[in-house]
Amino acid sequence: MISMDQARSTLKRVFGYDDFREGQKRIIEYILEGKNTVGIMPTGGGKSICYQIPALMLQGVTLVVSPLISLMKDQVDALHSLGVEAAFINSTQEMGEAGRIVRRAEEGRLKLLYVAPERLESEWFRERAKSLPIAFIAVDEAHCVSQWGHDFRPSYRAIAPFLKELEEAGRPRPLMAAFTATATPEVTEDLIRLLELGEPELVVTGFKRDNLAFAVLRGEERRAFTLNYVRERTHQPGIIYASTRKEVEDLCEMLRKAGLAAGRYHAGMSDEERAHMQEAFLYDDLRVIVATNAFGMGIDKSNVRYVLHYNMPKHMEAYVQEAGRAGRDGEPSECVLLFHPQDILTQKFFIEQSEAAPERKTHEYKKLQAMIDYCYTTGCLQTYMLRYFGEMSDETCGMCGNCKDERESIDITTEAQKIFSCIFRMRERFGVSMVASVLKGSRNKKVVQYGFEKLPTHGEMRHLTEKAIADLIYVLIAEGYLQLSEGQYPVVRLLPPAAEVLKGQRQVTQRVATSLKPKAAGAVDQTIFEQLRLIRRELASKAGVPPYIVFNDSTLREMAERMPTTEAEMMLVKGIGEAKLKQFGEPFMAFFRQREEESARLDAQEEWA
Repeated sequence: MISMDQARSTLKRVFGYDDFREGQKRIIEYILEGKNTVGIMPTGGGKSICYQIPALMLQGVTLVVSPLISLMKDQVDALHSLGVEAAFINSTQEMGEAGRIVRRAEEGRLKLLYVAPERLESEWFRERAKSLPIAFIAVDEAHCVSQWGHDFRPSYRAIAPFLKELEEAGRPRPLMAAFTATATPEVTEDLIRLLELGEPELVVTGFKRDNLAFAVLRGEERRAFTLNYVRERTHQPGIIYASTRKEVEDLCEMLRKAGLAAGRYHAGMSDEERAHMQEAFLYDDLRVIVATNAFGMGIDKSNVRYVLHYNMPKHMEAYVQEAGRAGRDGEPSECVLLFHPQDILTQKFFIEQSEAAPERKTHEYKKLQAMIDYCYTTGCLQTYMLRYFGEMSDETCGMCGNCKDERESIDITTEAQKIFSCIFRMRERFGVSMVASVLKGSRNKKVVQYGFEKLPTHGEMRHLTEKAIADLIYVLIAEGYLQLSEGQYPVVRLLPPAAEVLKGQRQVTQRVATSLKPKAAGAVDQTIFEQLRLIRRELASKAGVPPYIVFNDSTLREMAERMPTTEAEMMLVKGIGEAKLKQFGEPFMAFFRQREEESARLDAQEEWA
């Protein structure tokens, strides 16, 4: 059996890291023991290492099922820079090229072969696969196999039949591992069943990202905020997500007019335009890209310093995946969501217009409500996420907008009692806007039709706008006093804690605003760091790869601290293995040697003087 000491040695030699993270270690141990495994790790948690290390150590080829062409290309480029033989087969290639790649795999000259799930439905590939020495299959973005997952992709269901066909052809059943960053317990159970993993080892490393500062800002003038926010971060790569193509176009135009290096990305653009924008962003020619959710799954750019959501996403899975594209290198980064109640109507419209089955739509409404609750909660934002994904935790992150909000809480017990009383008197049969109308004192047609203008609670909160009352109701929903029924027209219902408030047994408090105070970055000489980035950019240009493929930002920061001038010193920097040292190391060492010589010369001049 292959030992973990051998795995660590491979990790250091190829990738330049001394040891695995705890979750990576457990997953790799299970795989090397020959056990099917499911790994649920946050975006940026190092999932690819979990199958790339076993792939380098097992006899035969590893088949990686990956959803996007750009994702495959990025990973293969990164592996090539490490001296690893890897390739991908996708729809952009001619049959002859695909055939040559398969022959290399047959001859044992490939360690990893990336394919899209649709490839497993191709009769040509299924036949050729029977001659491949497939030792291991890694399924990336495995939540796509479940209809309850947020990126359901029917072709993922071809994986289990593909394995059966291999067995029927007399081939040994390959070991399998499935990976995802965004699976609820329900989706996890579904993917284990649909991939026919039997009783796999399940490793959930937790969804917490210690380097990310989350914040939800309500009531901001979004265009002005976005412009100021990006202006303050002109040297930092960032992503702005918007709900519609029109918003993407408008925001990009606004940023460009302000002289900012902005790009755009949405499904209405041609393939060539999208590819150009994506490449410009990866190569740091564009500092910020404004995009719909069509952008990102295939983006492995490690130095994204912020992700700004101009609109509320449709559910927590989408938000966690999109926001998680910030700070993949472990450096402090920000994830800001600008929320407006109009976002709720937009997302409901998208659900209503979809051609999904009624059961699926009901499920989508339920997930949308959880996203709304996130936007209104006054508790720790990271803790809310953890609980959503089935990870029970009372520990706060100490760095999100809510945890860092130093404003005093205000007592809203009286307002809460008025709201609960009104909902009770309306027999828990109406939605948020109707309850708000009654409390405001409206005499619109619907209020009069039901006789609600005669209720004692009618007009009890006339000093507030209907929007402010509705916002308060959503806060109480998020804090667990109320709940909304599922479906297109949800009604507000009381939960047991509301009864305690009505009886005067419980107090309700609310903080009036949130402020973002991100974690400070480590003290590194910024001038040296920027010079290292210029060296990296030149090397990346010569190699024809994005800069982060050479070294990521955290590696450059450690390099700026250590200032290595020899190969032995370079190998002490995290992220520098033998292949990268050989390919890219010398210009950096030469830079530090030159600095050392200049420093020695200045010291000598001072001494002479």
